[in-house]
Amino acid sequence: MGRDDDFGEYVAARWGSLVRSAVLLGCTHAEAEDLVQTALERCLVKWGKVREADDRDAYVHRVVINIFLSGRKRRWTGERPTAALPERAGIDETTGIDDTDAVMRALDRLGGDQRTAVVLRYYAHLSEQQMASVLGVAPGTVKSRLSRAVKALAQDPDLAELRGTR
Repeated sequence: MGRDDDFGEYVAARWGSLVRSAVLLGCTHAEAEDLVQTALERCLVKWGKVREADDRDAYVHRVVINIFLSGRKRRWTGERPTAALPERAGIDETTGIDDTDAVMRALDRLGGDQRTAVVLRYYAHLSEQQMASVLGVAPGTVKSRLSRAVKALAQDPDLAELRGTR
């Protein structure tokens, strides 16, 4: 199997998961696709190194996170333009809060390190050891970030509403 075949199979198998990870990190869907494409371009250039890594998925997630973080350092993200304005002025949009919206708002309230830890652990299903490798920190640091994040999510009012404890 050639380099391109192996890489193509990897991309086909992991594209959706990588894009969803980027969305959960805080990207729009379009930004997530761009970010993953950039990450995979970098991985293709060094595919021999990526292929021989102890954990290929952890390596690629590390590239995705690095690109995400470097992109956030360069530009202000406080305002996001939109192509279409809402047509229903005066309607209370909070009446239709769905699960995804509540989870995304709860993730938005976490710090960057905690949010990254939650995404890697509970969405990408990386072990604590894999996460430590991806993040370049000790396993104990991973545990404390996850612990604080889970505690914050347990106290989040939007998630409490979903659990019916509000």
